[in-house]
Amino acid sequence: MLACETLADVVKLVERIEPLYVRYSEGPDHDASERSLDVESRLELPGLSVNPMTPESWWARPVEDWVARQLCQYQHLAERNPRRFAWLLTGEIIGRGPDCEPLLTETLAIAAVSEHALDEAAARYHRVFDAGRGPED
Repeated sequence: MLACETLADVVKLVERIEPLYVRYSEGPDHDASERSLDVESRLELPGLSVNPMTPESWWARPVEDWVARQLCQYQHLAERNPRRFAWLLTGEIIGRGPDCEPLLTETLAIAAVSEHALDEAAARYHRVFDAGRGPED
């Protein structure tokens, strides 16, 4: 598995590999024997829960903005469990999870995302977005 040391490294992979996803877990070896779980219903999901790194066709902002935002969306999972880390993968969508997230099978691990790259993503996310703002704000 490659290592993405910077946000620019992640962006390069996003531009080269489509589709690309991010997952926060204990890694591909651990996930090979596990399945994602919907914690609220306690139902096992048919694939790994991921977040899309490939920008949607309607995205008119820089790819770096999309990538930073996507990396930050589930970063709290790693903050709550130090064994979890961000890693990039590709695979086949088998369905959607309860939050409409893609569920993947036939996955291929591509790269681990370093803490430095995540710090860069968080800095960009907070600089260029109204981070955490909702429709009622």
